[in-house]
Amino acid sequence: MRGVLTPERNTSVTPAAGPLHGLLVADFSRVLAGPFAAMMLADLGARVIKVERPGNGDDSRGYGPFLDGRSLYFARVNRGKESVALDLRVPADAAVARGLAARADVLVENYRPGVMDRLGLGPVVLLDRNPGLVYCSISGFGHTGPWAQRPAYDAVVQGMSGIMAITGRERAAGEAGGRAEVKPGIPVADLAAGLYAFGAITSALLGRAATGRGTHLDIAMYDASVSLLEGAALSWLATGTDPGPIGNAHFTIAPFDTFRCRDRDITICAANDELFAALAVALGRPGLVADARFVGNAARHEARDELKAELEAVLRTADAEHWLDRLDLAGIPSGPISSVAEALGSEQTRVRRMVVDAGGLPVPGNPVKADGYDDPTHRPAAPALDEHGAAVRAEFAQGLDRAAAAHG
Repeated sequence: MRGVLTPERNTSVTPAAGPLHGLLVADFSRVLAGPFAAMMLADLGARVIKVERPGNGDDSRGYGPFLDGRSLYFARVNRGKESVALDLRVPADAAVARGLAARADVLVENYRPGVMDRLGLGPVVLLDRNPGLVYCSISGFGHTGPWAQRPAYDAVVQGMSGIMAITGRERAAGEAGGRAEVKPGIPVADLAAGLYAFGAITSALLGRAATGRGTHLDIAMYDASVSLLEGAALSWLATGTDPGPIGNAHFTIAPFDTFRCRDRDITICAANDELFAALAVALGRPGLVADARFVGNAARHEARDELKAELEAVLRTADAEHWLDRLDLAGIPSGPISSVAEALGSEQTRVRRMVVDAGGLPVPGNPVKADGYDDPTHRPAAPALDEHGAAVRAEFAQGLDRAAAAHG
């Protein structure tokens, strides 16, 4: 990847002209969920000032992988931000933080519930001083409920939300241990919370435009993860039976799974009768359509193991490329099981600008494409710790006094 992107560090943090240009975001969050939400705001033009603890800053500055001594983990979710190091327990630094919050349009934080209140930066205090503020709190389990004070990381929430229990497969006969619970290969809970926070923030900004008032948003990683259970949740709600893991199959649709060809697996999703009929013809097995076991989706799902065996008996006779060409011609949703290298190196990824340069580091791009706004392949770098500290302190140290006077 280093040969694809020009390794030049751009330390400027002037926001790209985007739909959020002119907004000021105070980012008190760290690691992933909060920084990810704030990065999306920065990518769309907002000015984001990241408040970090002095010394080591955000924990993720120490997370790999590293390239040229810099953390790609940190760079990926903090590109285009400014950094100021503040000890929120020190009066002078706390005054800067309050000054920033008094003038911000959005504040993002992901401390455990109650921490920001104890620091004098809770939503009640700040919304009183800055009624238009959109204050977004992201936490493991939210600000209410019996689990509100539980510490959480992504894997903890995945386990408690049910996601881990439905990922993977049941162990085959003869294997020890019953279920083989598996964590998905990406931090689903963190990223889902970040995306919900991003959507909630932009929605609240629309509400503010209509009413003039901000709000406090309470986003929980747990809630976000539970909301993603989709078919598994609906299955339990309908039947009261725990669905358990079903591998790569779908909880209610068949055929909707991975299937073995002669050389590798592919994915086939024939989610209605018309697509199933086209699939049967493309595989040279039109008789499957009239087979009583497979008439209608409900029957196909009930007999999905038998159906998979019938389909794989044909698919195993040729390589994946042969079948994918035929399925594409037939208009059947299908595709290879790509490696990460194949996905990031694809022409589709290049054209969609889903790998960009952030100050000389290759990182995933922004999936939001908006007509009339640039989607640059080169983004501003993630900041060094306290890189903009002097300027931010000078700008916001007196902000609270001015805002308090205006409010009075």
